Amino acid sequence: MSRKVIIAGAGAAGLIAAGHAAELGADVLVIEKMREAGKKILISGKERCNITNNAPLEKFITYYGRNGQFLRNAYHRFFRDELLALLRRYGVNTQVERGGRIFPASGRADEVRDALVRYATEHGATFRYLTEAQRVVVREKRVVALELWNGQRLPADAVILTTGGASWPGTGSTGDGYRMAAAVGHTVVPLRPALVPLTVVEREVVKEVQGVSLRNARCTFLVKQGRKEKPIRLPFPMPPTGEMLFTHFGVSGPLILTASLGVVDALRAGKKVTLSIDFKPGMSVEQVRARLQREFEQYAHRHVRKLLKGWLPFKLADLLARMSGIEPERHLYTIRVAERERLVQLLKDFRLTISGSLPLVAGMVTAGGVSLKEVHPLTFESRLISGLYLAGEILDLAADTGGFNLQAAFTGGYLAGQAAASGG
Repeated sequence: MSRKVIIAGAGAAGLIAAGHAAELGADVLVIEKMREAGKKILISGKERCNITNNAPLEKFITYYGRNGQFLRNAYHRFFRDELLALLRRYGVNTQVERGGRIFPASGRADEVRDALVRYATEHGATFRYLTEAQRVVVREKRVVALELWNGQRLPADAVILTTGGASWPGTGSTGDGYRMAAAVGHTVVPLRPALVPLTVVEREVVKEVQGVSLRNARCTFLVKQGRKEKPIRLPFPMPPTGEMLFTHFGVSGPLILTASLGVVDALRAGKKVTLSIDFKPGMSVEQVRARLQREFEQYAHRHVRKLLKGWLPFKLADLLARMSGIEPERHLYTIRVAERERLVQLLKDFRLTISGSLPLVAGMVTAGGVSLKEVHPLTFESRLISGLYLAGEILDLAADTGGFNLQAAFTGGYLAGQAAASGG
């Protein structure tokens, strides 16, 4: 007699869990509160779905920070090659793009979602949409049913919670799984936004340059340690230079998003965090100083505004001129050495005070979640409740951008589906 497996949540982890459990002969029912499956898949990767990444395994794991080791053995069982082979079976061809990111060759996220739905339905899984799970029913530390919001109880040999995180609530990720997991005894590591834009104290400053994007900046986040400053410890590898964006509330862009979880955690610990931006990371302070001096001498009758527009985007050039205390229309020959030094400092060490981040719902992913100490890393079964499995963003497994979060969801869902179908 086939095992009855109920999956709560039809996202990346839930869909692949449904497909694999049904493929192995389980009687699979997927519960989804939205009108369709895979809403977050559809918006991922700017609606192109960054499926995974071609980084080698050892490097791949580093993009999850300290929790990456939890995935090591799981990735030896089901990783990128197996995932891409499965998708090819259902017509999804892929291509590698900048940063090792792997996307569907069509550039369409719905192609990935539709392939996973076909994988599940062709093996006999059934779906109930606009249906919301309320709680996991447990007897003697074993799953016996999933209860819906209307009070209906659906008997089950196994329940897989793949309800997502608490960011992007419009996709159905509203934190339901955390509540259900906590109700049966699981520890939920405090939720925080990850891959999220940051806010700054100097709102009037950033408003002047909102929309300005830099393609090659260096961002360093600093905290005070005694009388000295030191860079904060970041959970994900930070490229030495990259892209950032000024917004009306603060800063965003790839560099900022990668660092954001470390910044959020530092702020939660009561630390004052300062962002230092190096607008010219390819030049030393001495080189910037020498070039400025040379240009001041060569173009002595130019205005400082015109000079700086050869260094920076227009809005930023005007801002730095004012912040240096130099009127933008002053001629270069009138500027004193101390004023020029102030320009050098601003070009190499432009400071903003971080006040916080946008809220959890604005994060690309949710950091925190069910403690990994309470989940088996090979089967994704709860160590507390037999027959309960957890995969995807519900776990404390946030990663950097680049396809790492989706790969963790696909791997966890696949292995959870396999274990749930076989009973262990």
